[in-house]
Amino acid sequence: MTPHQYCQQKAAQSGSSFYYSFLFLPKPRREAITAMYAFCREVDDVVDEVKDVDVARATLGWWRAEVDNLFNGHPSHPVTQALKPCLADHGITRERMLLVIDGMEMDLVKHRYADFTELEKYCYLVAGVVGELSAGIFGFQNTATLNYARNLGMAFQLTNIIRDVGEDARRDRIYLPREDLAQFNVGEEDLLKCRETAGFDALMRFQTERARRYYRAARAALPADDRRAQRPGLIMAAIYSTLLDEIEADGFHVLNQRISLTPLRKFWLAWKTWVSA
Repeated sequence: MTPHQYCQQKAAQSGSSFYYSFLFLPKPRREAITAMYAFCREVDDVVDEVKDVDVARATLGWWRAEVDNLFNGHPSHPVTQALKPCLADHGITRERMLLVIDGMEMDLVKHRYADFTELEKYCYLVAGVVGELSAGIFGFQNTATLNYARNLGMAFQLTNIIRDVGEDARRDRIYLPREDLAQFNVGEEDLLKCRETAGFDALMRFQTERARRYYRAARAALPADDRRAQRPGLIMAAIYSTLLDEIEADGFHVLNQRISLTPLRKFWLAWKTWVSA
């Protein structure tokens, strides 16, 4: 199996909506973004699948060293080997890749957030930075596109948090800020025991509007001259914002189920966005 085949398999197996945004790209950019996505999956899987915190932290330390190996020209992992020829042409930096690892490591030690300022930092590291990396791979002329990509990454992560409230709670992780829980009189114990209290609907509407503000900020920040190049991000925006609409239409019953779009619907949204952007 070649490094690119490894990355392709990693991306396809994940079942992520991101996979659909890669389909229409020319081969060099498609291979680059697939390799970057595989890197993000690898470091995320360390946090989600390795139960011993010390082992997980050591493994993330190995990945930090492997990022150094990548930029020093001698990577050893299939993912970093696939990324090696992409660095110069796509603006991939050591600093941004290490920031992604920093964000993943936060999940090892931090399972609660006092306020949105704390959560915003986490979302930037695990998603906003990925947006910036992705924008470079897709190509841009105007640096304002990085603001678009950062806001879009934030919107995606907030959408994930809304979708996964119940799933995260069952792993003793609560990403909804404590100040928001207090504002709507929702207790941590309510989330941990998957109880939809009187204030839960209002809490989730508040979170949804916050996510939509980031979607709006992203659309407003995207320069017209970079719109076609950034179509993969616009595909993801179409898929994720539609998912957010579905969650709202279902009544925010996210504590006991995981709402998702069908593969066919994702593909339809991807194609429609690609041809109209």
